Amino acid sequence: MAKSKKPFDQNINQDKLSKKTYSIFDFSKNERPFLITILILTAMAGLITPYTYAAMWFGFALAAYSAIANDSIQTIGTFIASNSKRPWWLLWIFMGLIWVGTVGYSWFTFGGDVSYERLTTKGLEQAPESFVFLQLAAPIVLLIMTRMRMPVSTTFLLLNVFTYKAGTILDVMFKSFVGYLLAFTLAIVVWFILERFFRNYLKGQAKPYWIVLQWITSGVLWAVWIMQDAANIAVFLPRQLDTFEFIVYAGFVFLGLGVLFYLKGDKIQEIVTEKSNVTDVRAATIVDLVYAVILFYFKMYSKVPMSTTWVFIGLLAGRELAIAIGKHGKTKEKNAWLSKAFRLARKDIFKALIGLIVSLILAIIINEGVRNEILELLSF
Repeated sequence: MAKSKKPFDQNINQDKLSKKTYSIFDFSKNERPFLITILILTAMAGLITPYTYAAMWFGFALAAYSAIANDSIQTIGTFIASNSKRPWWLLWIFMGLIWVGTVGYSWFTFGGDVSYERLTTKGLEQAPESFVFLQLAAPIVLLIMTRMRMPVSTTFLLLNVFTYKAGTILDVMFKSFVGYLLAFTLAIVVWFILERFFRNYLKGQAKPYWIVLQWITSGVLWAVWIMQDAANIAVFLPRQLDTFEFIVYAGFVFLGLGVLFYLKGDKIQEIVTEKSNVTDVRAATIVDLVYAVILFYFKMYSKVPMSTTWVFIGLLAGRELAIAIGKHGKTKEKNAWLSKAFRLARKDIFKALIGLIVSLILAIIINEGVRNEILELLSF
């Protein structure tokens, strides 16, 4: 009997191998245009690095699209998911006008500064006078990670390569980790209380007023996110922009948002849609509201930039855990929900840690001041 099964087992293994080989080939084929684009952008970055003014705008363009594409899951991810049946251009115009209005207010109020003074932090207050290749390569790395559906901190990856003080990096990391813990804890409290409310009251079709509430909270969240993370895009540019520079800055991102909405968030949107009930407009509204409150608190707390990505994954992790804890039923079923919650949280934080490690490596390689401070710290 064993001899008769052996050829059959070999056929099964060969089928699995062939399917795996096909999957790899299929992936390479599907991603070929993207990989070619990455190669072209990398070559352009190498060629354009010596020319400071051109490198400045080239880096900005890469950072603008890559940062918003990756961070879209935080601010407009639930908005896209819960409004998937609405025209993409309507969502784009709504969020695009909020973008222009928010950065325009900062530009007008702070004398040409579009970062809400986030770039006045010691270690980031100086606009780059020249560039190195790895500074232009950082947003390309971010594009690759975004394509791999990794929730990377754009604050770490883009700001760290321009920071000349290790202390600034530590301040940003500390504020971001505190944000993760606060979001995680607050999410558990909020959703544990609301879990029964969702089950018993928010059933069936959402009332029309929920749509209005969700658009309002999404717009507020998007504006508060811009106040925090616009610095990640503007770090390539002069700290005060003239009128022409501001038009290019605001207009390019406005058009980039159009592409993002047309692609419905692209591949990284799956980080949102894999979570529980985020396509429900009521759940999406509460996610956005809690997130906006946390970001606004940290905006008022200090001008030090922070990773909104870490706050967001903390919020989703706490929410998933609270939903799992609030589940009734058999122990086995409840354990399955808890296992799912921990698995999703672990996966998101692992991917975010990869981005943090990459950003620290780039910062150490690029900035002599950061290297010297770390060496002095290690010498003790």
